[in-house]
Amino acid sequence: MRLTLKSIQNPVAVLIVSVLLMLMGALSLSNMPAQLLPDIEKPVLTVMTSWPGASPAETEAELTVPIEEVLTGTPGMTEMQAWSMADFAFMQLEFAIETDMSMALIDVISRLNRLRPLPANAEKPQIMMGEWGDANDVLIEYFIQQLPDSQYSKAENGRYLREVVLPELQSLYGVSRIEFDTGTWGSGDQLRIVFDIYKAADLGIDIARIPEKIGRSGNISSGVVDVGRKQFTLRFEGRYDIDELASLIIEWRDGRPIKLSDLATIEVGPGEANGFIYQNGNSSFRLGIQKTNDANVLQALEGVKNKLDELNRETFAERGLFAQYSFDPSRYIHRAMSLLGGNLVLGIILAITVLWLFLRQWRATLLIALAIPISLLTTFIVLKITGRTLNVISLAGLAFASGMVLDAAIVVLENIVRLEESGEDKTNACDKGATQVWGALLASTATTVAIFIPIMFLEDAEGQMFADLAMTIAIGVSISLVVAVTILPTAARYFMTQLPDREHRIEKSVWRNLADKI
Repeated sequence: MRLTLKSIQNPVAVLIVSVLLMLMGALSLSNMPAQLLPDIEKPVLTVMTSWPGASPAETEAELTVPIEEVLTGTPGMTEMQAWSMADFAFMQLEFAIETDMSMALIDVISRLNRLRPLPANAEKPQIMMGEWGDANDVLIEYFIQQLPDSQYSKAENGRYLREVVLPELQSLYGVSRIEFDTGTWGSGDQLRIVFDIYKAADLGIDIARIPEKIGRSGNISSGVVDVGRKQFTLRFEGRYDIDELASLIIEWRDGRPIKLSDLATIEVGPGEANGFIYQNGNSSFRLGIQKTNDANVLQALEGVKNKLDELNRETFAERGLFAQYSFDPSRYIHRAMSLLGGNLVLGIILAITVLWLFLRQWRATLLIALAIPISLLTTFIVLKITGRTLNVISLAGLAFASGMVLDAAIVVLENIVRLEESGEDKTNACDKGATQVWGALLASTATTVAIFIPIMFLEDAEGQMFADLAMTIAIGVSISLVVAVTILPTAARYFMTQLPDREHRIEKSVWRNLADKI
């Protein structure tokens, strides 16, 4: 075969290419994002909205039902589930596997823009790709404890965390967004109006109608006014500070205005707590830090932990706060990687040992074993180019492939040895040794790859989970075929100066005797 002959005639070029492939593979391995499992993209969108103080029945009637009405009939949607809870509602939209999720997102946003006005203090619906609370997107969870000796209120510390700390954390590498939870809707500052029902009864004022009057003081358009040739748009600004709100006229009695301050006390402060978060006996805030899809999880975790350790030493210590993670995902990742990496190395050692037991010559054994590092390291180059991550699934694929990549090399070397023993000179034996078995090796490799290729194109969650396994094995076996017909014949031509002792290697070996008995 021309490729084999050219390789044998240019040993320096083959050596340089081999070294470059291994160096590039090692570099790709060191730069690959590492995580526990592969990223799984589900055709799911989540719509979330909140309405502080609302009951489950109210969130269903005022939030869930209107949103369901506008989203019904979204192209490609196969299922819609909705949950209505106190203060909160969210919908999960599941689409067909082949749906373009970018277009689905645009369609959902367009439909939500047609939504009728929600209650005044309800938040606008937020859209998130994927399932709500998907554990695969979680980088790490922290609890920030408020220590008993803190000189700041929880509301003040909550405002500090939201306005100062969260922007700093969101700017770190690998952080996409942060879920900040105080444990209660009422822990932030709220405007509180406490009515005196006895005064209202004496004046004959219906307290139930007062919120409506206050609500009508919002910003409204007041039309236009023509001044000469110019036309101006009028807008009534109905926002008040606390003093102005206290002077709001509610009713008139006997020609005298009844102000809001005559009936109620108005103040700004922390609202009534309706929930709690505790860690180690201390009231706490929760930070749910989400990762970006292309992030190196270990690198991102290190950056987040270093930042929060720095805050613990500095500003958190001054404010009576202490940040502590609930668990460290990097420990599980390192443990899984170490376990699989150890098994991979053990598998390679066992494969080489078995080769030596058959060949009984270290030089021939090492020539065949050369296919393992070249094939596996080159596989990392392809995985890096295709945007894959280093995870337990891809490492499992490498462990499977570590033995399979030797098959072609064993066949080629055995044929080279056979030809040399039959009297062929070394160059012709190395060339013909690969050429004669090329067709059979190609068919064998193609059938192996054909088994795994369909898995790589499955779009459901299971297909995405095991795509790394299939791709790793297919790439490793394919590269091993190229190594067997180029690098191995070249190495055999110049480094296998002595043929394996066939008498000692086969006829006198326990393996030959065992094979004869079988």
